[in-house]
Amino acid sequence: MRLTVIGTGYLGAVHAACMADIGHDVLGVDVDAEKINSLAEGRPPFYEPGLDDVLTRALASGRLRFTTSLREAAAHGEVHFICVGTPQKAGSQAADLRYVDAVVDGLAPHLPASCLVVGKSTVPVGTTARLAARIAGLTPAGVRAEVAWNPEFLREGFAVEDTLRPDRLVVGSTSREADDTLRRVYAPMLAAGVPYISTDPSTAELVKVAANSFLATKISFINAMAEVCDAAGADVVTLADALGHDTRIGRRFLNAGVGFGGGCLPKDIRAFTARAEELGVGAAVAFLEQVDAINKRQRTRTVALARQLVGGDLTNRRVTVLGATFKPDSDDVRDSSALAVASALHREGADVRVHDPEGTANAQLAHPELRCSSDLLTACQGAELVLHLTEWSHYREVDPVKLARVVRVPLLIDGRNALAHEEWRAAGWTVKALGRPTPTPRTDTARPRDPLRTTIASPATEPDRTTALA
Repeated sequence: MRLTVIGTGYLGAVHAACMADIGHDVLGVDVDAEKINSLAEGRPPFYEPGLDDVLTRALASGRLRFTTSLREAAAHGEVHFICVGTPQKAGSQAADLRYVDAVVDGLAPHLPASCLVVGKSTVPVGTTARLAARIAGLTPAGVRAEVAWNPEFLREGFAVEDTLRPDRLVVGSTSREADDTLRRVYAPMLAAGVPYISTDPSTAELVKVAANSFLATKISFINAMAEVCDAAGADVVTLADALGHDTRIGRRFLNAGVGFGGGCLPKDIRAFTARAEELGVGAAVAFLEQVDAINKRQRTRTVALARQLVGGDLTNRRVTVLGATFKPDSDDVRDSSALAVASALHREGADVRVHDPEGTANAQLAHPELRCSSDLLTACQGAELVLHLTEWSHYREVDPVKLARVVRVPLLIDGRNALAHEEWRAAGWTVKALGRPTPTPRTDTARPRDPLRTTIASPATEPDRTTALA
């Protein structure tokens, strides 16, 4: 089928390349000529594992092209996917839909024939109906453009996998014809057994914001428990492990730390709250305000812990932050918890160095006041405190003995509870983390011998395994 993908950011570029890879004739569209030229040359303008290969393959097949012209897009497509951003509106919690509206306004007047316009961006419930009315007033006489919503569920770092092998497809439409069209678009996925949920547009719009709100709630819940654990001297990781064995809860997203960030979860829960208020049901999702507040508080708690560990004053203290992106396997620094903490440390007078395997260039653009380095040892040289704030596998593979030789003080805050603390402590590091008590030396490491085992096993021939494994 002839598809257009309008907007070539993290969502659109991946969607365009993958749709061409499964056999469709795809035209990618963006107002950013530099981005379009980069994609046309096979160079993704951002880091996403696997995208280079899919993009190269799709371009070589001749099924993928790029343009800046909505007029050209209108002439090409049977199905037009809207993949532009919906950031938080300035001075408001609500989503800013100006880019979505601009696509509709630029595309609809040039449509030569009836087609299907499909939104993939995350939008407030009711957007499909509003856009349908807007398009109807802009299309040429005799041209009918139906609007459907097909929300994306991509995880940055796994976007290619999530596009080609999604865990579900959700389509909200008002006609059997639109639904059948999207079943044709996604035929290879359906043949592979991917669940396909056909529903109305409002439900489809709500699925994405509801999913993100649930995940944000789960993350903030365990971070709230971390705060309680700090007050009670308990261990949030053990608590999370115990909760995770409950099949009703599960262990995923129960990792306490500095909190979530990125271009989706924070702004989506705020936009959901704003839209619920508009619908008169704000009380139903009022808890999301606390979810957001808990998430923000993790950042301030991390800064407070850093201040405490260096004696109460961060002025002129050399501090290294490991991680700049909001999550690993991405170069996206939008609303990054790591950078928020780094910037706060800088404002308190610390000499902050930031390292990230992929995100230093974007971090430097977003926060020119910080010193960013692509070399880990250089970034840690002379540090009096190291904060691990983005859980790249790169940091789990660091040799803490080697790193201890370049820092001034081997003091670590593990803001993701993801490092092997015992190994770091064995290498001479003092390790702190939110929700984790400082271990105290045990005066007696031997456990009481099992009296039953004592009577039936000879210590000379069979060691007491309860002691041997302690």
